[in-house]
Amino acid sequence: MHIIVGTAGHIDHGKTTLIKALTGTDTDRLPEEKKRGITIDLGFAELDLGDHSIGFVDVPGHERFVKNMLAGASGIDLVLLIVAADEGVMPQTREHFDICRLLGIQNGLVVVTKKDMVDEELLDLVRLDVAELAEGSFLEDAPVIAVSSTDGEGLDELREAIAMAANLVGVRRDDQVTRFPIDRSFVIKGFGTVVTGTLASGEIREGDELELLPDQRKVRVRGLQTHGKPTAIAVAGQRVAVNLAGIDHTEVVRGMTLSKPGTLEPTRVIDAHVEVLKDAPKPLRSRQRVRIHIGTAEALARVQVIEEEAEILPGTSGYVQLRLEVPVTAMMGEHFIIRTYSPQTTIAGGIMIDPMPPKHRARDSAAVRGSLENLRAAAGDHRAMTAFLVEAAGERGVEINGLQVRTGWKTGVIREALAANVAAGAVIAAEAFWLAARTFEDLKLRAVEAVEAHHTTDRLSKGIPRDLLRDKAFRKVPPGIFRAVIAELERENKLITAQDLVKLASYSQQLSPAEAAFLNHVEKELLAAGLSPPKIDEVLASADQAIPAAQAKKLLAATGVMVRVSDEFIFARASIDDLTGLLHERAESFPNRLIDVPTFKELAGVSRKYAIPLLEYFDRVGITKRAGDKRIIV
Repeated sequence: MHIIVGTAGHIDHGKTTLIKALTGTDTDRLPEEKKRGITIDLGFAELDLGDHSIGFVDVPGHERFVKNMLAGASGIDLVLLIVAADEGVMPQTREHFDICRLLGIQNGLVVVTKKDMVDEELLDLVRLDVAELAEGSFLEDAPVIAVSSTDGEGLDELREAIAMAANLVGVRRDDQVTRFPIDRSFVIKGFGTVVTGTLASGEIREGDELELLPDQRKVRVRGLQTHGKPTAIAVAGQRVAVNLAGIDHTEVVRGMTLSKPGTLEPTRVIDAHVEVLKDAPKPLRSRQRVRIHIGTAEALARVQVIEEEAEILPGTSGYVQLRLEVPVTAMMGEHFIIRTYSPQTTIAGGIMIDPMPPKHRARDSAAVRGSLENLRAAAGDHRAMTAFLVEAAGERGVEINGLQVRTGWKTGVIREALAANVAAGAVIAAEAFWLAARTFEDLKLRAVEAVEAHHTTDRLSKGIPRDLLRDKAFRKVPPGIFRAVIAELERENKLITAQDLVKLASYSQQLSPAEAAFLNHVEKELLAAGLSPPKIDEVLASADQAIPAAQAKKLLAATGVMVRVSDEFIFARASIDDLTGLLHERAESFPNRLIDVPTFKELAGVSRKYAIPLLEYFDRVGITKRAGDKRIIV
């Protein structure tokens, strides 16, 4: 099992010396670190304990380099809280301890170094000091191992304690997409750009195409190393060096993330639940400018407190929205640290509830808190979380990729959760979208009401055009959901769509006696005229009825008995249908199904006055297609 062990503790308490005594590796690699004798940046080492492959992350203890410490602490499974026997618990001991607790680290040991420099009585006092610090925390019952890195005393006991503690580390969750926070970037001659970090979730294979976030730039994995050895695949929990092709190392900095393309997106707004340290100098307030440490990234942000008092007091917790000044990559359930802008001090930490929320207004705090409570309660439950996010998406619905960038889950996990919700009747699939079943029912009711209203307003209409229906009632709804709603209502025999017009299945046109008499007269006259009807105005004049001309023309268009071929002529539909059938029947007798105007005139038995409008009508409805001075019979 791969375990990442991180050090924590005050400067000059022997963290780096201890790691060298355990592994033989000096993690201070920078010339300045050698010169000054202090750790400035992250250092790394490996230790094989048989059943466990240990990757050590050694962090700087000086208060000026806490941001470097945070970059390394975010990915560890187990912490070694190191306290020097000759000094005891110091300020950075406390800050590092608070950081580890706020980051949700659950496993660790306390190592008392420099045992050879004090007597047993002072050693006991240090143990009491440590016990007081750890009371009520994840380290309360942790072993306290006293060692001397100089003469090796206690190191075997420490190795055994690390192995036993490693057994308690749970298996990393396997439901999340590949996420690799970068803590270092450099160049190796002959290989090019190399980045290192702890693979937080998923896997990386040699030859993979990855996406560098937040830049959203594609890169290719040329090679991989774990524990200094080449490998074809790296898995979650390993320290990994990734050789990248297609990018210069100067374009990659600490805080960036590698992931599979399209699975995660950068964000500048995050909803979270935070705990303010009891010894924080002041409450966490809205509009406060702070430093946020997420994974290996650091970003400035403004806090929007989502509480009635617009502040969170020291020693208490609450909900906030973080509005970052630069984009970062964050994942639901990820822990983070809040430090003051200046001077830099750790004051709070928390957990991401929603990495891609809308911006909230202060007056909506109560509703937002309720929503975040539900999200927080659903954490770890794929089905419940998916159902909540789908319902929260409302009538716009959500696609699988939208759920993925919100949750960080693998596609298969999301599909399984959606399928479970569909089986339970909570969620509906609408083409590529998913929405709550009750939202879908509301949309169906809206569609029926909109069509019904159209029939009431325009009783002569054969139906409402689909585009007009969407514009009136579904303007904010994706086209796929609109189509799914109409299709479902058609399956339920509540709506009928014909010639792109939508009507109620129960709808029938109701004509007055005068309207019915008028239509009967016009139809008889047009049937008698065949393909040589009089002009529209002449038809209306001959009807000798009291219906106004505008209403009469609308009535003719609405019933479908007549076909308006041009501004001048209308024909009986039966005559048009007979001519259409004749065209298709004789089509193969014409070379390449081509017909010219003279031939059409002869076939239809009409003059040019009627032939041209008829051919143009057939072009419009797709019965013929213009080809030079001829037409192809389609």
